[in-house]
Amino acid sequence: MPHTLISSPLQGFTDYRFRNAFHKYFGGIDTYYAPYIRLNGKMEIKPVYQRDLQHKHNKGLEVIPQVMTCDADEFLFVIDYVQSLGYTELNWNLGCPYPMVTNRGMGSGLIANPEKIDHILDRAHSETDVTISMKMRMGYEEPTEILRAFPILNKYPLRNIGIHARIGKQLYVGGVDLDSFEKCFDHTEHKLYYNGDITSVEAFNDLADRFPNIDHWMIGRGLIADPWLPSMIKDDDADYPEDRMEVFSNFHAMLFRQFEEKLTGDKAIIRKMVSYWEYFEEVLPDAKREIKKLKKTKTIEDYDLALEKVFDVYD
Repeated sequence: MPHTLISSPLQGFTDYRFRNAFHKYFGGIDTYYAPYIRLNGKMEIKPVYQRDLQHKHNKGLEVIPQVMTCDADEFLFVIDYVQSLGYTELNWNLGCPYPMVTNRGMGSGLIANPEKIDHILDRAHSETDVTISMKMRMGYEEPTEILRAFPILNKYPLRNIGIHARIGKQLYVGGVDLDSFEKCFDHTEHKLYYNGDITSVEAFNDLADRFPNIDHWMIGRGLIADPWLPSMIKDDDADYPEDRMEVFSNFHAMLFRQFEEKLTGDKAIIRKMVSYWEYFEEVLPDAKREIKKLKKTKTIEDYDLALEKVFDVYD
């Protein structure tokens, strides 16, 4: 069975700058979900979201917008906006686990409220012609919440339901719950996507063997922690390419250059890049000491010098 790989969005990381650099130098991802649009009660689309979804910033990429809300009017407002840009699908985020979201009844905090889910989906399907897909966890407090939501979800022609096999209150602590995920197949006829702890070719193959009826796989943190992973999965090859550090260097240069154009001042640029290094360092274990020094730099000149030492480790 051919596998479709999807980039599960990470807010603050997988914007169009990252998507373009990743697609150019690594590839392997078929579809990118854009980081969610959040309105916070104001019926206006922030410039950061507008830039992220502009087609000129996503040439050659298949991108699907995403929304984070628990309000039907906000949902319809975002539908109208993304359709004005030519998008035909909107992904609804019921997966975010962070308290600043869930405490407001959004993200995975909404899964236990099927009545509100029903109200929003009913209005979206009766008042618009957009295609809706879902990004969910199995619940916030416990994994049977999604099972109680399925009767509502089954009423609507959703394109798919991508499920991260954890509950919200776990955040990213502890392992995925594959037994609970497997129960989802008995409660819906919707197409399910799998998300959670796809961190290596071996881990992916184990999941593909366990769930042979899944052909769409979402990679979130693993996409940044190991940008070679999607292509390696597609090739079914656990060996890194011989030129991997040259490719990574070019990718990093493109990403850095884009943030250099966007941000003002060395501190802001370095702070942004260091946030990526929290993930990059996972796949460069031999350079932990050098990366630690890189993360402490204060000027771009010092950052560049520290970066050279990181690459020297793998030269």
